[in-house]
Order: sequence, then structure tokens, then C-alpha cells
Amino acid sequence: LSLPLDLRVPKREERMNYHDDEAGEGEEEEELPEQVLNLAQARTPSSLRGMRACKRCGILKTFDQFFNEGCENCPFLQMEGGTERCNRCTTAFFEGQAAVMDPRASWVAKWLRVDAYVPGVYAISVTGQFDREIEEELENRGCRWRCRPPTS
Repeated sequence: LSLPLDLRVPKREERMNYHDDEAGEGEEEEELPEQVLNLAQARTPSSLRGMRACKRCGILKTFDQFFNEGCENCPFLQMEGGTERCNRCTTAFFEGQAAVMDPRASWVAKWLRVDAYVPGVYAISVTGQFDREIEEELENRGCRWRCRPPTS
């Protein structure tokens, strides 16, 4: 397994000095736990302005991130590259945020029902509705969604 340079960690028991670092000697690589590697894949909002929540899973990202990357939890929503699809599948109306680093071990992730999703920042509650067409598509797939219609 070859890791990017920024994910390689020198072993703690070894002391490095300036000369070792310069020559690239004396540094043994230690493999990182899978949990840490998964964190490197976490997607966080690149800005606090313009954050949106996926209506199905509640992950928070900017509109541009949804447009460029889609939703890692909901690839079948096909948001990547589609402005209209991003608008139909995300909402700016959400409350609260929870950063989830290890979804399978986190009680917060279980409480939010995102324990099967990727690490990231999730909305506590999501307000909005899917179009009937998208709701039918999700029902046919047996998928649940997090967004709730606004109350009057």
C-alpha cells in the first residue's frame, strides 16, 4: 500500500535530526490505521457561506461541491455536473451541524441515522421536499430520506 507523502508518519521511537531529514535517511514509514485513512476521504464544506444539505442523507457541502463531486452517499441522485439536479436534491434550509469522523462507532451518527455513510459534516435536521418524480425513484430503490416538509 503506497500512501501519499502527507499521510506517512515516522515511527515515534526514532529520533530524526536535521541531517537525516535532509538526506531522507532514518525515516521508516508506519502504516496508518484504516480509520485514519478513511478520514482523509471525508468531505467537509469548503466554505461556511452557501452551505447546502443533501435532502436524502443530510451531508453538508457547498453548492459547488455538490455540482463538482455529487453526493458520496447518494450517487444515484446524479447531482454531479447538473445545476438543476443539485437544486432539486439539496436545500439551504437545515438546522445544526454535526461533524462525524467515524460513522460506525459514533453514537451521534447512529442518532442521526448516518452511521452507514461517509465521514463528513451532517445537518441535524433538513427541511424541504423532493419532487414527486425523485420521491418515486427513491421509493423504488427502497431508500429513506432525511428532509421533512416545512410546517405551517
